[in-house]
Amino acid sequence: MNLPNRITVGRIFMTPVLVVVMSFMRADMQWVAAVLFVAVSLLDLLDGHLARKRDEVTDFGKFVDPIADKLIITAAMVVLVAQQRMESWALILFLAREFVISAVRLVASGKGVVIAADRFGKWKTFAQTVAVTMMILLKPAQSAALPWGDVGAVMADVVTYIALALALYSCWNYSYANRQVLK
Repeated sequence: MNLPNRITVGRIFMTPVLVVVMSFMRADMQWVAAVLFVAVSLLDLLDGHLARKRDEVTDFGKFVDPIADKLIITAAMVVLVAQQRMESWALILFLAREFVISAVRLVASGKGVVIAADRFGKWKTFAQTVAVTMMILLKPAQSAALPWGDVGAVMADVVTYIALALALYSCWNYSYANRQVLK
């Protein structure tokens, strides 16, 4: 297994660690969770860069890397919903988008067509990463004091809704751009 794929697998194994760290309600552990989440997200950039630079792009990497991305972001969002730091309906819409995109890719692969991620999907992932990080840091669990007051919590919500808007738009754009595959 090449280095980029090992990094991807390592990101998958870091997901339960993140969930456990996020489960601690102390402010210091939320900082650790935020740093861990950002580090794992940055490793996504690194594994892709290394795979392209070293010409080590593999079918395994193409398949597992998007799963690792969705796993880490979704796991963090599930914890945020469980801790009442994120609205459950927002998580449901994010997940619905992922199911639709996966269905389009599955149909396409059945026809021998590989569909690359588009720029809106990449922007969505970036916005989700920023939103989750802000929620971890600015919307503490339980009755802890808001570190930046209500302003920080509102900022985290606004960035989450921006990420959600990008998610929904990218879903529509992706489905529309690949509508021939669905016929």
